[in-house]
Amino acid sequence: MAVALCAALIAAPSPAGLPEPGKRVLAVAVLAIVLWCTEAMPAAVTGLILVVGLVLSGGVPGFAQALAGFADPVAYFLIGVLTIGLAVSRSGLAERVARFFLRRSRGSARSLYFQLLLAFPLLTFILPSATTRTGILVHVYEQALDMGQVPRRHPLASAIMMALSSINRLASTVLLTGGITPMVSAALIGGINWSQWLLLMSVPYLSLLAVGSLLIYLLYRRGFTRKLPPLPDGRSRAWSGKEWRTLIITAGASLLWLTDSVHHFHPVVPALLAWIFLVMPRVGVLSWTEFERSIGWTNFFVLASSLSLAHALVDSGASAWLAQLIVQSVPQFRDHPPLVVAILMAASIPVRLLIPNITGFLATTIPVAMSIGTAAGVNPLICGLSVMIAGDAVLYYPAQSASSIVIAERGYLTAGEIFRFGVWMTVVAFCLVLFIALPYWDVVGEPLRKL
Repeated sequence: MAVALCAALIAAPSPAGLPEPGKRVLAVAVLAIVLWCTEAMPAAVTGLILVVGLVLSGGVPGFAQALAGFADPVAYFLIGVLTIGLAVSRSGLAERVARFFLRRSRGSARSLYFQLLLAFPLLTFILPSATTRTGILVHVYEQALDMGQVPRRHPLASAIMMALSSINRLASTVLLTGGITPMVSAALIGGINWSQWLLLMSVPYLSLLAVGSLLIYLLYRRGFTRKLPPLPDGRSRAWSGKEWRTLIITAGASLLWLTDSVHHFHPVVPALLAWIFLVMPRVGVLSWTEFERSIGWTNFFVLASSLSLAHALVDSGASAWLAQLIVQSVPQFRDHPPLVVAILMAASIPVRLLIPNITGFLATTIPVAMSIGTAAGVNPLICGLSVMIAGDAVLYYPAQSASSIVIAERGYLTAGEIFRFGVWMTVVAFCLVLFIALPYWDVVGEPLRKL
């Protein structure tokens, strides 16, 4: 059915303003999204079908363009981060941290979940990248769930992994240096410094974090009645050399990420350095064979293929055409600024669904939203931030986030669960922007009506 839908879209006439290659890329995007959302095929296989489909459909000129995502630094950043997480697990460091959390929870599933939520904003200042935090914490909480004898598909396990997949990312956007979303958004909007970003984003995103966490608790509330078995008392074992080396290498990478304003290294550089040191003989804690067998190559193929799709949507003109669909009717509501913002956010939903990569989504929607805001007499900064929140707060399928790919590949969550939570978070994002963010931004000096 997905292939038939793709073929029908390719055969159909191009809508006005949409180039023929753009129509073909959109058809392949629909095919990939359906396969990713339904899990009809393994996610990595869908990624390979996407790459081949871009070429066979005529959406891109050749395989070099279809493989553009495999040359993107973000894909190798993910491998470096996953190597850090694997080292944390294999060195015994994850087990040590997991025992600490379990003892502090005193047998309470709610306490274990609360500790995880508290770790997100606190770890953001040490590990700004959400993918890095997920790559490390997933091993820690896998150990904790194993020690607590919690089955993989138990609601408690699903709640913890859903928080790691979907909520963890939100803590990073509070900081301008917290990842690709704030950095790209600030560059597209222009004129925002680190302290101003923190002022504008702290209340909206901490509110998103709190409401999203509560929503997960309500959706999986049956899991929080489980009593976790107590761990046996006894003195902690001595720190091993592998644990110390893992800790030092991870801390070194974190220090480089935190000081990027000084050395201006691309974020992939510390990740690759950590990868090199962790598999280096007599220095690291992993052999190359362990790395090859355990890294989870699905993550790489899904992320790289989704980046290829994002590049193809931009290069083919499909992204610009989608953005123009938003432009047509919004300015007529210039006398109702909140309605302008609501329409912009609603129009961004199909764009977010079709463009898996957050950078592609932001590059498509933010400039258009700001232009519409200017034409309608609405503060363009508010319009840009609103569509950013609408896209960043939601995940409809795992390929839309490296953090989600890491979790989904482990089998704790189904594509249906991720999509359902994405729909709920869409509603949450709308309500939060309209009833919390807009009044708050007005108080801190960014009114909705641009005079």
